[in-house]
Amino acid sequence: MDDRTTIRVPEITAQTPMGLGVPPEGHRVALSPINLRRWQNFKRNRRGYWSLWIFLVLFVVTLGAEFIANDKPFYVGLEGKSYFPVFVTYPETAFGGEFETAADYRDPYLQKIISDKGGTVLWPPIRYSYDTHNLDLPTPAPSKPTWMLTEQECAAVVQKKGLQSCRDLEYNWLGTDDQGFDVVARLIYGFRVSVLFGLVLTIISSIIGVAAGAVQGYFGGWTDLLFQRFIEIWTSVPSLYLLLIISSVLVPGFFVLLGILLLFSWVSLVGLVRAEFLRGRNF
Repeated sequence: MDDRTTIRVPEITAQTPMGLGVPPEGHRVALSPINLRRWQNFKRNRRGYWSLWIFLVLFVVTLGAEFIANDKPFYVGLEGKSYFPVFVTYPETAFGGEFETAADYRDPYLQKIISDKGGTVLWPPIRYSYDTHNLDLPTPAPSKPTWMLTEQECAAVVQKKGLQSCRDLEYNWLGTDDQGFDVVARLIYGFRVSVLFGLVLTIISSIIGVAAGAVQGYFGGWTDLLFQRFIEIWTSVPSLYLLLIISSVLVPGFFVLLGILLLFSWVSLVGLVRAEFLRGRNF
């Protein structure tokens, strides 16, 4: 055995000015025994365990709602140029139209221009966004799902669009509501907004509540006393009436509703955090 066949063991120690140095060993992130036992108990509840995975899958999928249900295509290829309407708003003139307004890709006029120029258009699976009016419903709104329509019911729209049958229409998989909006698209966007709203509200209210409780418990004395009196007065305010008054003055929106609910939701954690800080401070 010579130097070419000798197996060299890498050094795991090194000499440093302070003496023999040993590199830190890598450790895997592991749950504590009590948390591991809690997770195992949760996994035994099959209904809750699979419900968690279903919820997570739905939430992750709806984060890309614009790529599932949208009235704008993913990609438009025209005359050697590439356009991505999902990310960028293009004027109609970019495709050969007459107006500088934002392009309406569902407009038959614009679709004909792109088709006549040999363009390529890639659409999402559902060609409706949450605010897209379906102006060519075969039946009055609310309309039932397209796959449940008979040829007689959609004959007028099929003839108007020059199609062959009902199955060639753009599908409303769960029908439309009373305003002509696609139900599936509104479910997808609504699910995302409601979950994100709940997560943001919980995180911000928890941060404020923990901070307020920590200040009370850490300083104690007059700080704790005055803060407690303020919380007692604040929680005695009829929150429902206050919410109705504020929402009637301000235009309802995501951040307006978030701010209104934050006014009262932060109080729930203050008592618990305050008690823990007082216990650590006194003992």
